[in-house]
Amino acid sequence: MVVLNALSPSRANDFLQCPLKYRFRAVDKLPEPPSKAALKGTLVHAALDALFDLPAADRQPERAGSLIAPAWETLLAAEPAHAELFSGEEELRAWLAEAERLFTNYFDLELPQRLEPSGREEFVQHTLQDGLVLRGFVDRIDIAPGGQMRVVDYKTGRQPRPQYSREAQFQMRFYAVLMLLTRGVLPHTLQLMYLGSGTVVRSRPTQEETDLALAQITDVWAEIRRAAKTGRWRPVKSRLCDWCHFRPLCPAWGGTPPPAPEVELP
Repeated sequence: MVVLNALSPSRANDFLQCPLKYRFRAVDKLPEPPSKAALKGTLVHAALDALFDLPAADRQPERAGSLIAPAWETLLAAEPAHAELFSGEEELRAWLAEAERLFTNYFDLELPQRLEPSGREEFVQHTLQDGLVLRGFVDRIDIAPGGQMRVVDYKTGRQPRPQYSREAQFQMRFYAVLMLLTRGVLPHTLQLMYLGSGTVVRSRPTQEETDLALAQITDVWAEIRRAAKTGRWRPVKSRLCDWCHFRPLCPAWGGTPPPAPEVELP
């Protein structure tokens, strides 16, 4: 029995992209092989978090190596199988060098010496009146002296073209909803930092936009409940299928999904 009562930005985006993909991840909870790209993102996020543990004057680009290396050792100690992703020391060194480059790119985007975040890697959760639990991890929350809130999310990839930016925009609007519900404050700024391209995307959410985002989230949840009740998890073919681990199980590509577990909808 699988209980469905919570929604995060990533799972909501899964459903919007392909309901069957959502089922495989949230209902079947099928295992997925680790990827070097996802692991690199985890590594750089951990190093950026550690950066703000340093005194402000020490937050310099030269500290990249001294923060990436121990962050990698911590990840490896928690999951030794990460080492199996690399064919040898040479590939691992090149991968770590790329992580250091992404970390160093961050310093071209802002001056961490002038920042003292209010929250880092913060888990935020709120239960709506209908019982739906909204949750998510926010990379960074900044509070200005005047009280204005900025919500920051790090991306280790490159900034996508406008037609492919929907997922990131939805994620940030989801965070704006969570901040308003949990803190009673509408963020002044939502900031996406793309370390791969060295670019920043900022937006200022309005109350109307945030209300619309909450309505979209509840609409997505209603569709998820409908799919769970009927057992109809529709596959959606797109270019993203080329990178989907579940493609061999997808009926749109000639595969056969496993029987779905029984779902409880509180």
